[in-house]
Amino acid sequence: ERGPPITPARTYRSTSPSRPNAAVSDNSPMEEVQLIVFDCDGVLIDSEILVCTLVSEELTRLGYPITPQEVVRQYAGRPEREILADIAERWGRPVPPAYKEAMTRRIHHAYTTELQAIPGVRETLGQITLPICVASSTAPPKLKLGLNFVGLYDFFAPNVVSASYVAHGKPAPDVFVYAAGWMRTPVHHCLVIEDSLPGVRAAVAAGMRVFGFTGGSHCTPQHGPALLAAGAERVFGNMSELSQALPEAFAPAREPALPKR
Repeated sequence: ERGPPITPARTYRSTSPSRPNAAVSDNSPMEEVQLIVFDCDGVLIDSEILVCTLVSEELTRLGYPITPQEVVRQYAGRPEREILADIAERWGRPVPPAYKEAMTRRIHHAYTTELQAIPGVRETLGQITLPICVASSTAPPKLKLGLNFVGLYDFFAPNVVSASYVAHGKPAPDVFVYAAGWMRTPVHHCLVIEDSLPGVRAAVAAGMRVFGFTGGSHCTPQHGPALLAAGAERVFGNMSELSQALPEAFAPAREPALPKR
């Protein structure tokens, strides 16, 4: 599935150099955030460990032993086509067609029976007043299935874009630059919420600010420091913390009405 045509996203590239590690302040002014770009897996839906476990089981069954933790470490955040190409190179043979057939069936079953939204994400999305969109490495049918099942798709539709629409997946910046073009927002006014190292690197390469998220069940205690080292401006582990990290994206609290005299 291809995305609809848009104004070429490259016209939205920032000309300013991105910071190699924005966790260390350089005292430069922060750009005004006009758009929040959410990754999906591990940020909106708690799917990373679920899918990586299935990937591990199916590859191991076919003769390529790999643990769920290795799948997370090596492939989380990357498009399936690039994952399979890398595995084929390491394995010395193409991944058999039976893999994709089994994964399609098993992911559909897992998504419709086990998948959960990230805790607090629904409430957080309902309070954000800035434009939002999704930019994910996941293929469009799986992306829509997951978001629909947990009741999040309507928060974003139709502003859900996939790395399937671009030439290169994360850590290349293509999908984020595409999302900025889709939303008609300059890249330097975008903030990305990402849980993966490739995703953080892609956002930095696109010239966007990026917060790292560590609230997915696949994240270890070492994950936050790794996201910071990859270029995240800050990390947070609970979606409710986003309103503290980015208060300008949320509606101000209303003052209680004074009693009438």
